[in-house]
Amino acid sequence: MPFKSEKIIICGTQYDRRQKLTPEQRAEIFRRYHTNRISQRQLAREYSVSRRLISFIVNPENEERNKELLQKRKAAGLYKPDKKKWATTIREHRRYKQQLYKQRQIEL
Repeated sequence: MPFKSEKIIICGTQYDRRQKLTPEQRAEIFRRYHTNRISQRQLAREYSVSRRLISFIVNPENEERNKELLQKRKAAGLYKPDKKKWATTIREHRRYKQQLYKQRQIEL
């Protein structure tokens, strides 16, 4: 029997574990890099993220180019997980959403 929480979409919310920085933090990083001349490495340490992520924030054209190249590699058949790994990932995500639902942090 499926969980009630399976119908809840948490993408783009505060519970989305894929997102490391909020839009406000991204804007602040962009502003600080271009006005205060703080290095990408210092910003990465301060926000506990990779320097590559900071690079994509301060140079959005590099991020777009990287996304295009990634789509080409995916179309070529790379990055496909095996069935066991994918099933495990989906199962963990469902349990995470069920836990949030039981703690009343998300609703239907």
